[in-house]
Parts: sequence; C-alpha cells; structure tokens
Amino acid sequence: MAGGAFVNPPGGKDYPGKMTLFVFFSCLVAATGGLIFGYDIGISGGVTSMDSFLEKFFPSVYSKQQADHSTNQYCKFDSQLLTSFTSSLYLAALVASFFASSVTRMFGRKWSMFGGGLVFLIGAAINGAAKNIAMLILGRMFLGIGVGFANQSVPVYLSEMAPARMRGMLNMGFQLMITIGILVANLINYGTSKIEGGWGWRISLALAAVPAAIITIGSLFLPDTPNSLIERGHDEKAKNMLRRIRGTDDIQMEYSDLVVASEDSKTVKHPWKNIIQKKYRPQLTMAILIPFFQQLTGINVINFYAPVLFKTIGFGSDASLMSAVISGLVNVFATFVSIFTVDKYGRRVLFLEGGIQMIICQIIIGTLIAIVFGTSGVGHVSKVYAGFVVCFICIYVAGFAWSWGPLGWLVPSEIFPLEIRSAGQSINVAVNMFFTFIIAQIFLAMLCHMKFGLFYFFSGWVVIMTIFIAFFLPETKNVPIEEMVLVWKKHWFWGKFIRDDEIHVGSLELGNGKSVNNV
Repeated sequence: MAGGAFVNPPGGKDYPGKMTLFVFFSCLVAATGGLIFGYDIGISGGVTSMDSFLEKFFPSVYSKQQADHSTNQYCKFDSQLLTSFTSSLYLAALVASFFASSVTRMFGRKWSMFGGGLVFLIGAAINGAAKNIAMLILGRMFLGIGVGFANQSVPVYLSEMAPARMRGMLNMGFQLMITIGILVANLINYGTSKIEGGWGWRISLALAAVPAAIITIGSLFLPDTPNSLIERGHDEKAKNMLRRIRGTDDIQMEYSDLVVASEDSKTVKHPWKNIIQKKYRPQLTMAILIPFFQQLTGINVINFYAPVLFKTIGFGSDASLMSAVISGLVNVFATFVSIFTVDKYGRRVLFLEGGIQMIICQIIIGTLIAIVFGTSGVGHVSKVYAGFVVCFICIYVAGFAWSWGPLGWLVPSEIFPLEIRSAGQSINVAVNMFFTFIIAQIFLAMLCHMKFGLFYFFSGWVVIMTIFIAFFLPETKNVPIEEMVLVWKKHWFWGKFIRDDEIHVGSLELGNGKSVNNV
C-alpha cells in the first residue's frame, strides 16, 4: 500500500473560540432537518407491510403476501408499482437538490431549510388524505422536494457553524436526527398497525407533518452562518456573528480567512462549470463516490423495507414491525459512538472499521437466509433462528451507524471550498438521491431474482469501498474548512491535481517556489 495514503493532515490553524451554547442550540435546531428524511425512510417500509394499506392501494401484492409458506418467499412483495411509492420521493429530491443549490447560495442556508420544511408539510397532508395511488405518488414527490432542500442545506450549515475541532460531532447531529426519525417512524408504525378499521396507515403518513413543522418553524429562528453572510455582502453582520458563535472578540484570523475564501468565491460566476476543473478533482470524486458507495452498503434495503424484509423471511406482521423498531434503536445508539469518537480518532478509522463489520455481517445474514430458503424461497424460520438473523442485522446496522451513515454526510460537506460549496453539496445530495431511488425501485425485484445472493452482492461493494477509503481518503479531522486544500495537496495521489499557485489560505498564498509542505 502506498505510504502516502496514511499521511496525517497538516497542522491547521487553531482559531480562538469555544463551543458556545448559541452554536450548540443553533446546530441542534438545524440538525432537526434530518428528522424529515429519517421519518420518511422509516415510515414507508412500515406502511407497505400493513395489510390494510396493501389491500387498498396494491391488491395484487396483498393477495401474494397472504399466500402460505409453500410459495416463494423471496418474491412475495415484488411489485414495481409498490416500489414506486417509496422511490418516487428520491427522484423528486434529486431534481430539487439542484434548485436548492441556488437558493442556498443566494438567500442563505436557513431559507433553504425553511422552504424544504414547508413543502414537506404539504406532502404529509396529501399523503395522509390519499384516496388513490396518484395522490400517494404526488404526496411523495412533495416530500422529496422537502428532503432535497433540507439535505442540501443542513450539512453545509452545520459544518460552517461548528468550530473546526468539533465539526465532526456537531455535523453528525444531522445523522443522529435521521436515525431518531427512523426509530420514531418504526414505533408509530407498530402502534398504528393495531388500530381497528385499517386506517392506521393514514396516521403514520400524516404525522410526517410533525418533523416538518419542527424544521420549518425552527429555521425561522436560526442565525445565518458567517460564511453565508460574507458571501452575500453582509461583512459587519458576519463579524458580529463570528464573535457570537465563537464566544470571543479575537476573531480576526478566522474572519480574514473567510473573507479571502469569499473573494475567491466571487470570482467564480459559474460554480457548476468550475467544479469540473482539475484542481477540484479530489473533492468532486468524493462528492460522487461517497454517496454512491453509501447506498451500495445495502443500508436502505434495511431502512426502507425492514418490516417487509423481516416479513419475507418468515416473521409475522407484529414481529416484523417490532424487529424494525429494534434495529432502529441500535441505529440511534450506535450513532452516538460516532459522535463521541469522530473528532478524536478521525474519519478514516470509523470508515474502515465500519466497513469490515458490515462485510462480515452481510455474509453471515446471506448464509443464514440461504440455509432456510435456499434458491427455491420455500421454507419457514423458527423464532430462535429469526432472532439470529435480527441479531446480525443489528450488528450490521451498528457498523453503518458509526461509519458510512454519518460520515457519508459529514465528509462531503466539509471538503469543498466556499466558491463551489453549494454546487458540491448539490452533487452529493443528487448522487445520494439517485442511487437511493435506484435501490428503492429495484430492491424487491433483486431480492426475487438474486435471493440470498443479494446480501453477498452488497458485501462485495462494501469490500470495494473500504479499499477505496484506505487508499484515497485523507484524514480531515480538526482541519478548518478553508484550509482543507492543504490536506489534498499533501495526499500521495490527489496532490498531483493541485498546483502550488492555486492554493490560497487566508493571507497565505502558495507560489513562487514555496512548497505546501513548508506550511
């Protein structure tokens, strides 16, 4: 392995300041934007496993899943129309993320969050009142627009507000809220499935309005980030905001670096065109491959379809929903591991350990399912055996929750210079949503055709992405965002894409023979 792959990050500036309550609560409110994404991920899998929902909207699927165990368990839920209910949201989010980039850049991060929450509210109302599939899909598309705006703006907001040495912890508040949203959705599904009359699914879908209201109202009270204020020409407001969020008057060094970054940003009239320049190749590669790999961990197979998946492998309706709750609890608690270790041990350690853990678990899960159902899909699992499956799924979820889950949002949000940050985050969200859409749309068909081999398929991808991280992702912990270019310049591979005269860090301009290694 090339020695340069493990180069430590350059000693970045340690700006004066501390973690203030103002920053903590601002980041906490902003992070609630993750609730709408998480709630949606969790709720869709639960309602699609409810008999009353399937009977009303997808009667052919309902008939198949009522069949006895002599039928192919792998194919019971295979329906492109059913998966369209889940996946349509992510297609809408993909498109919305590109519009969100312009809103975030021109009006600030908070208004992008506000718009996302407002549109999500509309989608929740339509879905709760749905009379037919067309209303369901329309509601899902409104939800998707909300998710696209929130996912574009929240991680950027958190990375810009946080002090460099605590950026990982605060940014991961977004992923924590996603996991809380998933857990709450699973609990609500478990409760509403027991409502007599078969209308509980309406409550599940309509309650998406609660997390939407939280971020919509909360965003109105959020301050703008200093980066955004400078970018929009409010220099004095930016200075005052920097003093407030850092808890000190000694902000000149950080402010100067932000101004230089902003001046560089203003020379870029077309960030979408500039982002393909050679010097941004490292960041662009990560913004594409990290969300691509994140979806190929197979986590959304668990998150979207956990109740359906558990039901498919022999659990009853109540048992499948409860199993989803258990994996949701693991997801939340494991995310705290990441929050408390990411700024101490770094991003790479968590990525690599989580990858190895997921590989092992996916191979075991695939093998356990193969033993019972083989390739015929006919079989039945005992409660003890099913418990083993749930156990390894939970260990797999834990590995994801402290690695690829939060880091898939953190790393792309912290590596882009200001001049292309909104465009870079839009690419990150768009790639994420595109492959989320693909996986959501084809998973049930893949399960039907690939059977237990589907888990081996995803484990193979986790092997590839873990090797990619080992060689190509430098450590970014504790490095100020505006100095991140130095990390890429020192990397054994990415350094060749960046010339010394292209590096501007605060008042320091590299060139005229000065080497980045001397900085």
